[in-house]
Amino acid sequence: MKRIRPNELGLCVEKFFRDYLPTLRGMSVHTLRSYRDALVLFLRFVSAHCDRRLEDLDLDAFTAEHVGQFLMFLEIERHNSIATRNVRLAALHTFARFLATESPTHLAELQRVLGLPFKRGARNAPIEYLESAEAEAILGQIDRTTETGRRDYALFALMLNTGARVQEVLDLKLSDVRTEPPYQVRLRGKGGKVRICPIWASTAARLQTLAQQTSRGATTDVTLFTNQRGGKLTRFGVRYLLNKYVAASTTTASTLKEKRIHPHSLRHTTAIYLLKAGVDFATISQWLGHSTLNTTMKYARADLDSKRQALAQVFPEALAPPAETGARIDVDLVGWLRRL
Repeated sequence: MKRIRPNELGLCVEKFFRDYLPTLRGMSVHTLRSYRDALVLFLRFVSAHCDRRLEDLDLDAFTAEHVGQFLMFLEIERHNSIATRNVRLAALHTFARFLATESPTHLAELQRVLGLPFKRGARNAPIEYLESAEAEAILGQIDRTTETGRRDYALFALMLNTGARVQEVLDLKLSDVRTEPPYQVRLRGKGGKVRICPIWASTAARLQTLAQQTSRGATTDVTLFTNQRGGKLTRFGVRYLLNKYVAASTTTASTLKEKRIHPHSLRHTTAIYLLKAGVDFATISQWLGHSTLNTTMKYARADLDSKRQALAQVFPEALAPPAETGARIDVDLVGWLRRL
């Protein structure tokens, strides 16, 4: 069999992920995975769009025209949000900057790629989170009489308890969980930052049961959440499981039909309920592993209950229950207007 030698694109992709991102840029495994997903999606799109085998693609395929078409494909056909579209573009921008030093002959086209702008509007998208009844409905759909059901229940209960990112939960090892007082888990977040998050006694009990179910005599370095083949559960697997339980919950919680719930929605749910419980922003920021308080402040804008309470304090008469039919209504219109 004739051995195929890697072309310039293949060599650059290998160096980009093997040396440039982890060594020169010091990026985390999470960032590498995100960039990998973006580049794989892009190359597959170009392969299908140009009717060329993926292994035949070279640097001439990395053009501003193809990147622009790819971004439209993400929004229109994959129904990705503007935020996701911008994340993919950021990865391709980084790859273009790397290619500019590796292949200066393509500099003009790479500059056109770098000139493609990020799309505005992502910051205005509403935050989707679960009301308590919706969360209970989803958890109630999980059959805890089976090993798979107990794993799923422990997974989503832990995510709601800690507000952890999906990958942070999936990276948990048995040694990261403390199932004796004080109950807590050790999470590894963005940039390799490690934080300790407290958990409820009930969550600790479920994790202890799961650990016994998962380890079966293995070392403490074994992954806590595994799939049916014994391998590590993936982000796509978590999304599939959540979508399945959300779909089954719409009969008891009809409001779920109006929401686009994804695994990160559980993190939003935790943040909103910490805010409603009166926890200060600094503590919430540390709890969720945010790099700045500005990231945490977005939940204040999303908390509708707090807005309703504030509105009731400013306009109490306007929000009072309507009078009974036939009853006389005395309204001091001038006085009410002066209080506005």
